[in-house]
Amino acid sequence: MNVSKKLNVKVGSEENKSYDIIVESNFDKLSGLLSELFLSCNKLMLVFDSNTDRFFKGRLVQKLKNTGKELHTFTFPAGEDNKNISTVQSLYEELINKNFERKDVILAVGGGVVGDLAGFAAATYLRGIRFAGIPTTLLAMSDSSVGGKTGVDFMAYKNMVGAFHQPSLVYMNTDSLTSLPEREYLSGVAEVIKYGYIWDKEFLSYLKENTDKIISKDEEALEYIIYNSCRIKKEVVENDPLEKGLRAILNFGHTIGHAVEKLMNFDLLHGECVALGMISACRMAVERGLVSESELEDMKKILTEYKLFNKISLSAVDFSIEDVLKATKSDKKMQGGKIKFILTKEVGKAEIYTDITDEEMIVGIKEIFEG
Repeated sequence: MNVSKKLNVKVGSEENKSYDIIVESNFDKLSGLLSELFLSCNKLMLVFDSNTDRFFKGRLVQKLKNTGKELHTFTFPAGEDNKNISTVQSLYEELINKNFERKDVILAVGGGVVGDLAGFAAATYLRGIRFAGIPTTLLAMSDSSVGGKTGVDFMAYKNMVGAFHQPSLVYMNTDSLTSLPEREYLSGVAEVIKYGYIWDKEFLSYLKENTDKIISKDEEALEYIIYNSCRIKKEVVENDPLEKGLRAILNFGHTIGHAVEKLMNFDLLHGECVALGMISACRMAVERGLVSESELEDMKKILTEYKLFNKISLSAVDFSIEDVLKATKSDKKMQGGKIKFILTKEVGKAEIYTDITDEEMIVGIKEIFEG
């Protein structure tokens, strides 16, 4: 079947250890692709949150009737607070009640929360069934739907329980982004910008030169940034599918970002926190002499233009810089009691450091606070 844009992600040496990422501007080809891919499947479980249920459930159920599969749906309340074991248990119950077997398939329809949770359920139900991602946010399209990381939060620790479980297909409909509020859409741009800093200098240049087009969701610009974000993540993931080395660079901005996200009780969006984490990391790189002060200012400029950088006022929050430091120590990126920290050595090149001191982190954290 001809599609607009396609990437194939190889995640193992065996011929069948790969999956396609499809970028389209509608859902027209989804039914045919699912029918071709899941010939032995009898049932599809479409997983939504309360937001994607409202915008996409009716359309998708109607489209997927053409597959000839038995269709079921599961919806849970939107929000990071519901990405937990309790919601997964409810999904397990639904799968059991509907007699889902190992040959059947889960479809994750939504942003990162839906993809992570549905993917984790697929990884663990009957020791693993297949799933496909239908991401509907820029954050999910550009990052979380690709690579096979699944998981849920546990006791407010983000993604602390999870598994690597690769999807069988990722189908992206860029038109899905038209219903996305600007703030949530721009949150996804943070992950897109990240790729420029860690991997592709030319891609970052495009993001700087096409700010207005990207903010206004120009169709051509959207296709370009989504396709190239997936291309970069594919290149990294294929080299390190289980994050034993190189893949950790994708966590640029996430260590301090996750700590802030947790302490802010998720009032800041994930991408907004990643943006703050990138600035913190860049300040640390400046202090180490890896990058220049002007490069830090340039990062602040591009993140500000995309409405992603505002310093946090210490007087407006109930935690301190030391609390942020402490929260980073509970991050799952710890190795041998040391944090695996990602710093850029230059634009387009990142490396993993395990010798970052508390003093260095405090300097980095201070860069994103005021007062």
